[in-house]
Parts: sequence; structure tokens; C-alpha cells
Amino acid sequence: MAATTERILNFAAGPAVLPLPVLEQVQRDLIALPGVGMSVLEISHRSKPFDEIIQGCEADLRKLAGIPEGYQVLFLQGGASLQFSMIAMNLLPAGGAADYIVTGVWSQKAVKEARRVGAVNIAATTESEKFSRVPRQDELKLDPNAAYVHYTTNNTIYGTEWHYVPDAGNVPLVADMSSDMCSRPIEVSRYAAIYAGAQKNLAPAGVTLAILRDDMVKRTPATLPTMLQYAVHAENKSLYNTPPVFPIYVMRLVLAWLLERGGLEAMERQNIRKASKLYREIDRTGFYRAHAHADSRSRMNVTFRLPSEELEKQFAKEATAAGLDGLKGHRSVGGLRASIYNAFPEEGVAALISFMQEFEKKNG
Repeated sequence: MAATTERILNFAAGPAVLPLPVLEQVQRDLIALPGVGMSVLEISHRSKPFDEIIQGCEADLRKLAGIPEGYQVLFLQGGASLQFSMIAMNLLPAGGAADYIVTGVWSQKAVKEARRVGAVNIAATTESEKFSRVPRQDELKLDPNAAYVHYTTNNTIYGTEWHYVPDAGNVPLVADMSSDMCSRPIEVSRYAAIYAGAQKNLAPAGVTLAILRDDMVKRTPATLPTMLQYAVHAENKSLYNTPPVFPIYVMRLVLAWLLERGGLEAMERQNIRKASKLYREIDRTGFYRAHAHADSRSRMNVTFRLPSEELEKQFAKEATAAGLDGLKGHRSVGGLRASIYNAFPEEGVAALISFMQEFEKKNG
């Protein structure tokens, strides 16, 4: 089978497209890191070269996201799926309860894991509306005595995103930011804990970012298995065990790329511009229909339907043949989904819009 050497447009929800300059640098230095003489795939996580990588990665992230003093930055493994359990294990005390806002499959999974640890109150859910929007602040039934409030900032499957930070009062706010982390400025000080699988906007799959306020780290019960204790990972600067060296290395390159491009404010402007163009095309004639309500639309994952499932299958097939890959929607929603994360090029959005217009002319 012949291998393709030309890059196609990758609309997949994740693992997602990485910046081309980052991939080129990885390729250039993969055999031997400059000044090191061996590959990043071979260096020890206890070595000085890796110390520089992981410390630089944390420093760049703190600068980029404006992470204040009093917060720990951890590079973990197990994806956001393990964080569903670790958040509850570390932050939900015996006899306590936590509030969860349910806006899709991933928050449902978080609830399932938290219930293995303790009591969970569903503070709001839009399941009856097929998760086509996020709840309003006045719909949140929050317990002032809850251990924490948990929500998912962006919902990849349904194409919805929170465009405000819910007010949890004095209760610690916890956010799963896996699919929109570093796509816009973050008010870190409003959160007690943030976690994100890195494979959408930050790195290849294999590393999970966790940002925790110091008082949350101190909640860790000493009875937990060692690898599940935030306090252990914080004390050991994410080096208690062998960390995912290569994804952390790539993350540092991605963070440098983001800083060079003007930081999160510039990235937000770009993401608004890309998503707005695509939603305008979806709304233009009615041939395409957005799944999400206008005030809840995601800038990262644009979900839409066509007049029939047959046309949707045809669209996805023809788009793939045209070099626009990964547009088939998640099986639980159907339709189409265009994931346009930070590194997805604006010209790729233009190519999709052109394809949509031609497809509508032939089939509308």
C-alpha cells in the first residue's frame, strides 16, 4: 500500500491537528536533541535536559494562562477519564457531596466515577434537550455546602461550549477543559482545579494537565493509593514515576508556538473568526442545521445536520475523498462535526465552506 506524504485537512475531534512548525521541529530534532546527542524518546526523565523541558513547559504555561502563585501544575497520565476519579477521590470527603453540571457524555462519565466515591447532586442538566445548549446561571441548583462544583467547559460530541464561568459562590469550582484548554484566556483564579487531556490543543495523547489550588492539594487523603494522590505528584514535581516525556516535550513546543502567535487573546480572536465563518455558512440557507443553540455554540467543535442521514453519509464520504477528513459526527448525535482547534488552519475552514457550497448546489 502506497503511503501518502501530503497532509490532508484533519477535522477529527482528537487526537487532533498539531501546529505544522511544531511537527517540523519534532521531525528535525527527533534523532538527537540539539546539544544532547540522543532522541527525546531516549532521554532519562531524571536528566538535566528533561528538567529543562518540564520546568520550561510549566513556566510557559504559567505565563500563557496567567496561573497565579498558590497553584500547582501537574503533568499526569490516564487522560481526563482518570481525572474523573481522581478529582472525587482527592476532593470529595467522606460524608460529603459534590455538585455536577451535566452537559454531555463526558460530564455523565465524570458523574459515574464520582458516585463510586461519594454523593453527587445533579445541579443542572440539558439532557432532555439532547444537550443542545449549556444551562443558564439561573438554572443551576447549587448547594452552598457542596465539596465542589464540577462542569465541562466544552462538549466535543454535541458542539456546545460555556461562554461564561458559572458562579459557584464560595464553593470550589472544578473544570474539565480537555477540549478548549488554551483556546482563549482563562481566569485561573476563579477555579479550584482545572484538568485537561492534552490531545486537543496542547500535545499528543499521553499527558494530562492538572492545575490545582494549594488548598485542594491539601485535601488529598493519605489512604489513597500513592499514584492517585495529587499531593504526591505535587511534592515530586510530576516526577514520582516516569512521566510521559515525549508528549511533555511536544507540549512545550506548542506553548512556545502559542506565545509566539500572541498568546491566548490572539488565539481567541482567531478561533472566533474561524468558527464564525463556518456557522455563517451553516445558517445561510437552511440546508445545513446547527445542533447547538446559538448562544452555546462551540468554537472548537462545530456540529451540524443535513436534510437526511443519506446525505450526511454522502457528505462525509465525498469530503474524505476531497482531503477533508474526520467530519463524520459522533454516533450518539449523528450528522457532521468539524473540529477546528487552535492549530487548525483558517484556509482549512475556507476549504470546508467551499465544499459545503458545492455539495449544496448538487444536492440542495
